[in-house]
Amino acid sequence: MEFANEPIFQWMSQFAYQPGTVYAALIGMMMLSAVGFPLPEEVTLISVGILAFMGAHPQHFPPPFEGAPVVSVHTASAIAFAAVVVSDFVIYLIGRIFGRKLLYHPRVHKLFPEHLMKRVEEWTHKYGAYACGIFRFTPGLRFPGHLACGMLRYPAWKFLVIDGIAALISVPTQIYLLAHYGEPILTKLRQFKLVVFAIIGLLLVYFLIKKLRDRWKLQKASQ
Repeated sequence: MEFANEPIFQWMSQFAYQPGTVYAALIGMMMLSAVGFPLPEEVTLISVGILAFMGAHPQHFPPPFEGAPVVSVHTASAIAFAAVVVSDFVIYLIGRIFGRKLLYHPRVHKLFPEHLMKRVEEWTHKYGAYACGIFRFTPGLRFPGHLACGMLRYPAWKFLVIDGIAALISVPTQIYLLAHYGEPILTKLRQFKLVVFAIIGLLLVYFLIKKLRDRWKLQKASQ
């Protein structure tokens, strides 16, 4: 498997038949990824999905002993979804509680400079509910985006609903597809993500044009 060279998969694969350790690692890595640590969420999900695939196909991946416990695709999917939503909401709460003063903390300021956070805040103002979903599908903007949603005091229930829907689309589906089809499905997943990003891009363009058109109409009416 080409993916076998990924360091995260190499580390997790040694626990392929210790599902409890895999689930604990999954929670920890999802949390760390949410707060900006260099642990790609997608790589972790793919790793868990492939481990579930190995457990479901003992004829190709013989277990160390008969009846060895394996990673369950259903359990892994539920845990991954819950860990993602909870960690996203924790970031939202940090932004809501500490507000803009958090941006002046040296570590936060170094990782997320003011111009980046300003752009994220502008997006949140412009696209409202849609911004939460956009941030979930955009790895580099997840942490500052969720932080901004909290700082701008976006309604918590709306954040949870939209972030939850976005996570439901992107998180369990990856694990289920990989557990069923194995590594060959990765190419299709990449194509699917490109389509999703294209749709998001078109939606952004549409709402930007609509906003500019509404502003132009207001200016014309006031003349």
